[in-house]
Amino acid sequence: MLALQPGATDVGAVAEVVAAGGVVVLSGAGLSTESGIPDYRGETGSLRTHTPMTFGDFTGSEAARQRYWARSHLGWRTIARAHPNAGHRAVAALQAHGRLSGIITQNVDGLHQAAGARDVIELHGNLDRIICLDCGTTSPRVVLDRRLRAANQAFTAEATRINPDGDVELPDEVVRTFAVVPCTVCGGVLKPDVVFFGENVPRGRVQRCYDLIDDANAVLVLGSSLTVMSGFRFVRHAAKAGTPVLIINQGLTRGDPYATYRVNLPLGQALTELLTETTGPGHA
Repeated sequence: MLALQPGATDVGAVAEVVAAGGVVVLSGAGLSTESGIPDYRGETGSLRTHTPMTFGDFTGSEAARQRYWARSHLGWRTIARAHPNAGHRAVAALQAHGRLSGIITQNVDGLHQAAGARDVIELHGNLDRIICLDCGTTSPRVVLDRRLRAANQAFTAEATRINPDGDVELPDEVVRTFAVVPCTVCGGVLKPDVVFFGENVPRGRVQRCYDLIDDANAVLVLGSSLTVMSGFRFVRHAAKAGTPVLIINQGLTRGDPYATYRVNLPLGQALTELLTETTGPGHA
């Protein structure tokens, strides 16, 4: 077994494992920071200044829903304009070269798929989809965006700081002018099809992740502090089964005690190097 080196800056040992294939990627917000979307817990993480919307607040308060949609209306546009970075492209290329057996992401930005990755399990959903909490109807976010624009033609606020959940900061007086629209099918409450803080990931989705982890030769964690149990449980599960856990992240993670090898590098740089070392000459 490879020795744990929390400060390693060489991806060579990780590349040895990935080159053999059968690797499941578990990605977090740190993978998207180079696309202009900040993470929650890094050095500039938004949790230092921002409290994400909880499921209880959203479902229990009309004012909370107004606040969320006013801010998300602006924030989603920023995320929708974001482009995959070198890290996303490297993950997609590793998959295309047959090194990955699965991709699980905690992110809701869709950038893995935009980079060309296939069959991505979106653990926490995707901001591009909308679901009605009353009738269960789903619809594209672009459709809701058009409706919200039409209902808020005088709304001229601009996004300043974007958060990983698509939220931005807005003054209360601006929020109070925002009109929320209902479901067009039943008149119910609309919510982005993402897992809010305090909400459970659907059981079937969790089981699909466990199935991937059980069949994996290794688990590669990318850009996640693993602070939230929804992702951390898969690392713990893999380690308990004796499956190597490889972590590439800037900063310490909750999964470090379970890691076989740990690299502390920017994700774009590390994954570009990893791709070269695992798909270059001798790794066809």
